[in-house]
Amino acid sequence: MAARYQLYYWPIPFRGHFIRYVLVYAGQQWEEPGFDAVSELKNRCVADQPHPFMAPPLLADTSTGTHLSQMPAILMSLGREHGLLTEPDQTLRLICDASDILFEITRYHGALMWDAESWAEFHSTRLPRWMQIHERIVVEAGVSAGKGYLWDRDRPGLADLVLGALWHTMIDRLPPLRVLLHKNAPVLEGLADRIAAEPSIAALINDWAAREPKYCAGQIEASLLNILNMETNT
Repeated sequence: MAARYQLYYWPIPFRGHFIRYVLVYAGQQWEEPGFDAVSELKNRCVADQPHPFMAPPLLADTSTGTHLSQMPAILMSLGREHGLLTEPDQTLRLICDASDILFEITRYHGALMWDAESWAEFHSTRLPRWMQIHERIVVEAGVSAGKGYLWDRDRPGLADLVLGALWHTMIDRLPPLRVLLHKNAPVLEGLADRIAAEPSIAALINDWAAREPKYCAGQIEASLLNILNMETNT
């Protein structure tokens, strides 16, 4: 059976894992054309693109011939299509939070590199605050230590998958940050781990574990790993 979806994204976790988590949990088949195809499509003249977009991710639905860009729009569309969307306003808010956090941890998509001073400030202020914000949200939405999903669901919804893709991917690819997450958001940490342990998602994570251990790639990841290695070795 041909895959319903084609995901145009770089071969790294980062934003791609949000969409991959949802697709695999929803039992959907998809293909990823690969780096060269993504780059070629991204760099086409706007008039020659099947859907006008600036940068991946781009998701094509082969069953309808439609395309959609921008991670929040893709996730909300998949959530509606596959019955995963509860509390749409709050879910969209969490997706937008995730986009902001990715923007910050890459220092504005690599516009700047991390140095010891800038990382120390981010690590001690904004990143813990983001963790604390999501901790409060999941606790107030009915999640408790070791059990539960947002809004008292008995199975993960789109919001849970988004939080899992955000926080588990971060601590999986940047292991020193688990200590910070556990300190500031232990219930959120447990939720992220439960999402990652869902059989289909665990298989996805295991598949990616065999690949080059990238998070966001490029010079910004190199500067991030350098700072984390310095902290670990001190």
